[in-house]
Amino acid sequence: MNYERLYRYRLRHIDQGRRHAVWTEVAPHVHRLMGSPERVLDPAAGRGEFIGAVPAAETWAVDEVDYPEAAHKPTTRVITSSIMDAELPPEHFDGVFVSNFLEHLADQNAIAAFLEKMHAAMAAEGRIAIMGPNYRYCSNEYWDCADHHVALTHVAITEHLYAAGFEPERVVPRYLPYSFRGVLPASRTLTSLYLRLPLAWRVLGKQFLVIGRR
Repeated sequence: MNYERLYRYRLRHIDQGRRHAVWTEVAPHVHRLMGSPERVLDPAAGRGEFIGAVPAAETWAVDEVDYPEAAHKPTTRVITSSIMDAELPPEHFDGVFVSNFLEHLADQNAIAAFLEKMHAAMAAEGRIAIMGPNYRYCSNEYWDCADHHVALTHVAITEHLYAAGFEPERVVPRYLPYSFRGVLPASRTLTSLYLRLPLAWRVLGKQFLVIGRR
């Protein structure tokens, strides 16, 4: 599948500047929930919205597609590769953030293999945060994406983390809205307000956030 063309079509009506503005708020919020790690890996970095905004001293970005417009910091180590083929230092990262990626893998075994690789690359007591569409709350639109292969919920992610050697620490069934094409405009101000109102998550949130410790 040509992912570059696929995402270009999917995001054709979405302003990239607004996406970056939203992640400017989301990335520090997730970073704090992870315990403010200093060596952070984004194994499916896309256009770099998260890894470009996360306040960590050392950042790594891996993606199969080389996006010229990616918002990487000058100091970010960028690897253009499938994450399963990428060479990563063992027991190095104290933070890994996985956003909207696991549902694109071929099956549950592929998810398990990926998480085991992340476990091997992480330092003791490091934390992995996984965010993605929660099938329990977005089943009507979940299969509209041509690259979704596996239906996942926060419960399934928690089980996967434990099976891969992590200790689940925080489970948020409803965190962010499903996508940037939702009813609310992609706004930094609204995102900041939303993140300060967990009660709003229970109404608008359709993506889980699950954090595990190595």
